[in-house]
Amino acid sequence: MKAKLLLIFSLSFYLFSCNGQNSNIPAAVTSAPPVKINRFDKDLLKLVETDDSTLQTKLIREYPQMLDILGKGILNMKSPAMPGFFEKLVNYYSEPTLKGLYTDAIRQYDDASQIEQTLGNGFAWLKTCFPSMQIPAIYMHVSGFNQNVLVGDSLLSISIDKYLGEGYPLYQDFFYDFQRRLMTPEQIAPDYLAGWLMSEYPFEGNENVLLDRMVYEGKIKYLIHQAFPEFSPESLMGYTEASYNWCKENESNLWKAIIERKHLYTPDQMTTGKYFDNIPCTFLASDAPGNLGSWLGWQIIDKYMKETNSTPEALMRNNDCQAILTESKYKP
Repeated sequence: MKAKLLLIFSLSFYLFSCNGQNSNIPAAVTSAPPVKINRFDKDLLKLVETDDSTLQTKLIREYPQMLDILGKGILNMKSPAMPGFFEKLVNYYSEPTLKGLYTDAIRQYDDASQIEQTLGNGFAWLKTCFPSMQIPAIYMHVSGFNQNVLVGDSLLSISIDKYLGEGYPLYQDFFYDFQRRLMTPEQIAPDYLAGWLMSEYPFEGNENVLLDRMVYEGKIKYLIHQAFPEFSPESLMGYTEASYNWCKENESNLWKAIIERKHLYTPDQMTTGKYFDNIPCTFLASDAPGNLGSWLGWQIIDKYMKETNSTPEALMRNNDCQAILTESKYKP
C-alpha cells in the first residue's frame, strides 16, 4: 500500500484545452505549492568524493528505498546490507568519465527550485484529474545513462545526467541529434509526470500490436500536454518545428501507409518497435522523424477526447484500444 503524501494546494487556474471543446478537462495549474525534491544525488556524491564511511549511515537512514532500487537497477546487488555494497557503489561512480558527468549534473542543477515549482503545478493538475492518485516523494539521482526513471512505492526519481542540454559535449559521443533534443532541462518535469502516470496506469495491451501501443503512448502525451500547455507539442516529442509541421502535413499519408501495410493490427514485434524508436522512421518516408507511433497515438487521443468529452481518469481506465479508435472518428 503506497503511503500518501498529503499536499495542501493553494491553486490558481487558467482554462486551457488544445481542442477547446472538452469541458471535462481540468484547467492547467499555474501556482500550486512547489514539490520538494529530495537531493539523493547531492548526498551520494559527497560519499563518492570523500569515501567517508560515516556518510553510509546517513544515506541508509535517509534514502533506504533509493539505495535499494539503485543497487538492484545498476549494481545488481539486492540490498545495501550486502557486504561490499558501498564499495561497489563508490567504485561505479568514481570512474573518471562518469564522475565528471556527475559533477556537471550537480553543478547545473544545484538549484532545482524552478523544477520544483513546475512539478508542483503538474502534480496538482494530476491530483485534480485523479483524486485518489497518490502523489510520490520526488528524488533526483545520477545513473550514467543507465536507469533514467526509478519508481518505487510512493517514490519517483529522475536521472538528471540525461538533461544537460543537447549541446553538452559528452552527449556528442553517445547520442544522435534527434536523441539529444530530448535531453534538455525542459524535459525533466514532463518526464517525471509521464513516469508516474505510467506507473499508476501500466500498459496492459499487446506490446507487439501497433494500435495498442499507439493508443497508450498517445494517452500519456495528451495528458502531459494538458498538464503543461506551456510546452510546445514539438518539444514534448523532441521534434524540430520543421519535423512537427511535416507530420501535420503528411498525417493522412502516414495513416494510409499504416493501413495499407497492415501494420495496425498485425502482432509483429520488430515492425511495431520501429514506430516508437527515436530513430527517423525512414521505412515510411525519407523525411519522417522518429517515434511516429506516439505522435499518431496523440492525434487519435486528442480526437477521441473531443468526440467523447471523456475525463482523464476515464481515458486512462479505458483499455479498449479499438473502441477508442472507433469513437475518435479518426480519419486524417
